[in-house]
Amino acid sequence: MAENKERIAKKMAAAGLCSRRDAEKWILEGRVKVNGVKLTTPACVVSDDDIVVVDGIQLKKPDKMRLWCYHKPVGLLTTHKDPAGRPTVFENLPSSLPRVISVGRLDLNSEGLLLLTTSGALARSLELPKRGWKRQYRVRVHGVVTPDMILKAAKGLTINGVRYASTQIEIEANQSGGKNQWILVTLTEGKNREIRKMMEYFGLQVSRLIRISYGPFQLGNLPTGQVKEIPQKVIKEQIGCVS
Repeated sequence: MAENKERIAKKMAAAGLCSRRDAEKWILEGRVKVNGVKLTTPACVVSDDDIVVVDGIQLKKPDKMRLWCYHKPVGLLTTHKDPAGRPTVFENLPSSLPRVISVGRLDLNSEGLLLLTTSGALARSLELPKRGWKRQYRVRVHGVVTPDMILKAAKGLTINGVRYASTQIEIEANQSGGKNQWILVTLTEGKNREIRKMMEYFGLQVSRLIRISYGPFQLGNLPTGQVKEIPQKVIKEQIGCVS
Protein backbone atom coordinates (compact mmCIF):
# COMPACT_ATOMS: atom_id res chain seq x y z
CA MET A 1 0.00 0.00 0.00
CA ALA A 2 1.27 3.48 -0.88
CA GLU A 3 2.25 5.66 2.06
CA ASN A 4 3.19 9.31 2.72
CA LYS A 5 0.40 10.72 0.60
CA GLU A 6 0.37 14.49 0.16
CA ARG A 7 -0.85 17.15 -2.23
CA ILE A 8 1.09 17.38 -5.46
CA ALA A 9 2.03 21.05 -4.96
CA LYS A 10 3.49 20.27 -1.53
CA LYS A 11 5.49 17.38 -2.94
CA MET A 12 6.94 19.56 -5.70
CA ALA A 13 7.89 22.23 -3.19
CA ALA A 14 9.43 19.66 -0.83
CA ALA A 15 11.61 18.47 -3.70
CA GLY A 16 12.99 22.01 -4.00
CA LEU A 17 11.53 22.50 -7.46
CA CYS A 18 9.41 25.58 -6.77
CA SER A 19 7.03 27.12 -4.26
CA ARG A 20 3.57 25.63 -3.71
CA ARG A 21 1.99 28.62 -5.44
CA ASP A 22 4.24 28.19 -8.48
CA ALA A 23 3.52 24.46 -8.49
CA GLU A 24 -0.21 25.13 -8.74
CA LYS A 25 0.40 27.53 -11.64
CA TRP A 26 2.58 24.98 -13.44
CA ILE A 27 -0.12 22.34 -13.06
CA LEU A 28 -2.74 24.63 -14.59
CA GLU A 29 -0.31 25.33 -17.44
CA GLY A 30 -0.20 21.59 -18.20
CA ARG A 31 3.44 21.13 -17.24
CA VAL A 32 2.90 18.30 -14.74
CA LYS A 33 2.04 14.61 -15.25
CA VAL A 34 1.33 11.91 -12.69
CA ASN A 35 1.74 8.30 -13.84
CA GLY A 36 1.65 9.47 -17.45
CA VAL A 37 -1.55 11.55 -17.12
CA LYS A 38 -1.38 15.32 -17.49
CA LEU A 39 -2.85 17.11 -14.48
CA THR A 40 -5.52 19.75 -14.99
CA THR A 41 -6.02 20.67 -11.33
CA PRO A 42 -3.79 21.00 -8.25
CA ALA A 43 -6.38 18.98 -6.27
CA CYS A 44 -4.31 15.82 -6.59
CA VAL A 45 -2.79 13.67 -3.86
CA VAL A 46 0.26 11.53 -4.60
CA SER A 47 2.50 9.09 -2.76
CA ASP A 48 6.13 8.04 -3.10
CA ASP A 49 4.96 5.25 -5.43
CA ASP A 50 3.56 7.69 -7.99
CA ILE A 51 5.70 8.93 -10.88
CA VAL A 52 5.60 12.71 -11.10
CA VAL A 53 7.01 14.34 -14.22
CA VAL A 54 7.50 18.11 -14.54
CA ASP A 55 8.45 19.56 -17.93
CA GLY A 56 9.41 16.08 -19.08
CA ILE A 57 11.73 15.40 -16.14
CA GLN A 58 10.83 12.91 -13.43
CA LEU A 59 10.63 14.42 -9.97
CA LYS A 60 13.27 13.05 -7.65
CA LYS A 61 12.49 12.12 -4.11
CA PRO A 62 13.44 14.96 -1.78
CA ASP A 63 16.86 14.75 -0.24
CA LYS A 64 17.50 15.40 3.42
CA MET A 65 16.71 18.94 4.54
CA ARG A 66 19.72 21.21 4.15
CA LEU A 67 20.25 24.68 5.57
CA TRP A 68 22.83 27.39 4.90
CA CYS A 69 23.81 30.75 6.34
CA TYR A 70 24.31 33.34 3.59
CA HIS A 71 25.79 36.82 3.96
CA LYS A 72 23.51 38.86 1.73
CA PRO A 73 25.06 42.02 0.24
CA VAL A 74 23.23 45.30 -0.27
CA GLY A 75 21.66 45.67 -3.71
CA LEU A 76 20.15 42.20 -4.18
CA LEU A 77 16.45 41.37 -4.04
CA THR A 78 15.36 38.31 -2.09
CA THR A 79 13.36 36.83 -4.95
CA HIS A 80 13.96 34.24 -7.66
CA LYS A 81 13.01 36.60 -10.49
CA ASP A 82 12.43 40.32 -10.69
CA PRO A 83 10.17 41.64 -13.49
CA ALA A 84 12.25 44.83 -13.61
CA GLY A 85 15.44 42.83 -14.17
CA ARG A 86 17.15 43.92 -10.97
CA PRO A 87 19.80 41.55 -9.54
CA THR A 88 18.58 38.91 -7.10
CA VAL A 89 20.05 36.83 -4.31
CA PHE A 90 19.43 33.59 -6.16
CA GLU A 91 21.23 34.75 -9.31
CA ASN A 92 24.32 35.49 -7.27
CA LEU A 93 24.65 32.39 -5.09
CA PRO A 94 27.65 30.05 -5.52
CA SER A 95 27.03 27.62 -8.39
CA SER A 96 27.68 24.66 -6.09
CA LEU A 97 24.37 25.17 -4.27
CA PRO A 98 21.25 23.20 -5.26
CA ARG A 99 17.98 25.06 -5.75
CA VAL A 100 17.20 26.80 -2.47
CA ILE A 101 14.58 29.10 -1.02
CA SER A 102 15.01 31.75 1.64
CA VAL A 103 13.75 31.78 5.20
CA GLY A 104 12.05 35.16 5.24
CA ARG A 105 13.57 38.07 3.38
CA LEU A 106 15.94 40.99 3.57
CA ASP A 107 15.02 44.01 1.49
CA LEU A 108 17.13 45.51 -1.29
CA ASN A 109 19.09 47.87 0.95
CA SER A 110 19.52 45.49 3.89
CA GLU A 111 22.39 43.07 4.36
CA GLY A 112 23.57 40.30 6.61
CA LEU A 113 22.32 36.87 7.60
CA LEU A 114 19.81 35.16 5.33
CA LEU A 115 19.00 31.48 5.89
CA LEU A 116 18.63 29.33 2.78
CA THR A 117 17.15 25.84 2.60
CA THR A 118 16.16 23.12 0.16
CA SER A 119 12.95 22.50 2.11
CA GLY A 120 9.82 24.60 1.78
CA ALA A 121 8.40 22.98 4.93
CA LEU A 122 11.50 23.93 6.89
CA ALA A 123 11.41 27.53 5.62
CA ARG A 124 7.77 27.92 6.66
CA SER A 125 8.45 26.37 10.07
CA LEU A 126 11.36 28.71 10.80
CA GLU A 127 9.27 31.76 9.88
CA LEU A 128 6.42 30.96 12.28
CA PRO A 129 6.04 33.51 15.10
CA LYS A 130 5.18 30.69 17.53
CA ARG A 131 8.75 29.44 17.24
CA GLY A 132 9.70 32.55 19.19
CA TRP A 133 13.08 32.99 17.55
CA LYS A 134 14.63 36.42 17.94
CA ARG A 135 16.27 38.24 15.05
CA GLN A 136 18.99 40.74 15.87
CA TYR A 137 20.21 43.61 13.70
CA ARG A 138 22.99 46.17 13.84
CA VAL A 139 21.47 49.41 12.64
CA ARG A 140 23.13 52.75 11.91
CA VAL A 141 20.74 55.66 12.27
CA HIS A 142 21.06 59.35 11.56
CA GLY A 143 19.84 61.09 14.69
CA VAL A 144 19.79 60.47 18.42
CA VAL A 145 18.08 57.48 20.04
CA THR A 146 16.58 58.62 23.34
CA PRO A 147 15.58 56.60 26.46
CA ASP A 148 11.95 57.49 25.71
CA MET A 149 12.19 55.88 22.26
CA ILE A 150 13.70 52.73 23.77
CA LEU A 151 10.90 52.53 26.34
CA LYS A 152 8.16 53.02 23.75
CA ALA A 153 9.63 50.35 21.48
CA ALA A 154 9.82 47.93 24.40
CA LYS A 155 6.11 48.41 25.07
CA GLY A 156 5.18 47.84 21.43
CA LEU A 157 4.05 50.39 18.85
CA THR A 158 1.12 50.96 16.53
CA ILE A 159 2.21 52.65 13.30
CA ASN A 160 -0.32 53.49 10.59
CA GLY A 161 -2.75 51.01 12.10
CA VAL A 162 -0.22 48.15 12.27
CA ARG A 163 0.72 46.77 15.68
CA TYR A 164 4.37 45.92 16.26
CA ALA A 165 5.33 43.74 19.20
CA SER A 166 7.84 44.65 21.88
CA THR A 167 11.23 45.49 20.38
CA GLN A 168 14.49 45.70 22.28
CA ILE A 169 16.81 48.58 21.34
CA GLU A 170 20.32 48.97 22.77
CA ILE A 171 22.82 51.71 21.99
CA GLU A 172 26.23 50.27 21.19
CA ALA A 173 28.91 51.28 23.66
CA ASN A 174 32.08 53.29 22.98
CA GLN A 175 30.68 55.51 20.24
CA SER A 176 32.06 58.94 19.56
CA GLY A 177 29.67 61.85 19.39
CA GLY A 178 28.06 62.82 16.15
CA LYS A 179 24.84 62.62 14.21
CA ASN A 180 25.05 58.87 13.55
CA GLN A 181 24.55 56.08 16.08
CA TRP A 182 24.92 52.33 15.92
CA ILE A 183 22.19 50.44 17.76
CA LEU A 184 21.26 46.79 18.31
CA VAL A 185 17.64 45.98 17.53
CA THR A 186 16.07 42.65 18.54
CA LEU A 187 12.76 41.56 17.00
CA THR A 188 10.50 38.60 17.61
CA GLU A 189 8.13 39.17 14.66
CA GLY A 190 10.04 40.62 11.73
CA LYS A 191 7.18 42.24 9.82
CA ASN A 192 7.85 43.88 6.46
CA ARG A 193 10.37 46.74 6.84
CA GLU A 194 9.62 46.83 10.56
CA ILE A 195 12.84 48.46 11.71
CA ARG A 196 12.84 51.13 9.01
CA LYS A 197 9.22 52.02 9.75
CA MET A 198 9.91 52.16 13.48
CA MET A 199 12.93 54.42 13.07
CA GLU A 200 11.01 56.68 10.70
CA TYR A 201 8.24 56.88 13.31
CA PHE A 202 10.85 58.17 15.77
CA GLY A 203 12.19 60.69 13.23
CA LEU A 204 15.38 58.73 12.58
CA GLN A 205 16.83 57.70 9.23
CA VAL A 206 18.37 54.25 8.72
CA SER A 207 21.60 54.41 6.74
CA ARG A 208 22.66 50.80 7.24
CA LEU A 209 20.88 47.65 8.44
CA ILE A 210 22.68 44.36 9.04
CA ARG A 211 21.00 41.21 10.34
CA ILE A 212 23.51 39.46 12.59
CA SER A 213 21.41 36.57 13.92
CA TYR A 214 18.26 34.58 13.26
CA GLY A 215 17.34 32.42 16.23
CA PRO A 216 20.39 30.35 17.18
CA PHE A 217 22.18 31.01 13.89
CA GLN A 218 24.80 33.77 13.74
CA LEU A 219 26.36 35.74 10.88
CA GLY A 220 29.73 35.78 12.64
CA ASN A 221 32.64 36.54 10.32
CA LEU A 222 31.07 34.97 7.21
CA PRO A 223 32.32 37.04 4.23
CA THR A 224 29.82 39.02 2.16
CA GLY A 225 28.31 36.91 -0.62
CA GLN A 226 29.46 33.62 0.88
CA VAL A 227 27.50 30.67 2.27
CA LYS A 228 28.14 28.23 5.10
CA GLU A 229 26.19 24.99 5.45
CA ILE A 230 24.75 24.17 8.86
CA PRO A 231 25.60 20.58 9.89
CA GLN A 232 22.76 18.06 10.11
CA LYS A 233 23.52 17.50 13.78
CA VAL A 234 22.96 21.20 14.51
CA ILE A 235 19.72 21.23 12.50
CA LYS A 236 18.36 18.34 14.55
CA GLU A 237 19.47 19.91 17.83
CA GLN A 238 18.06 23.37 17.09
CA ILE A 239 15.03 22.57 14.98
CA GLY A 240 14.00 18.95 15.47
CA CYS A 241 11.45 17.40 13.16
CA VAL A 242 9.49 19.47 10.64
CA SER A 243 6.26 18.18 9.15
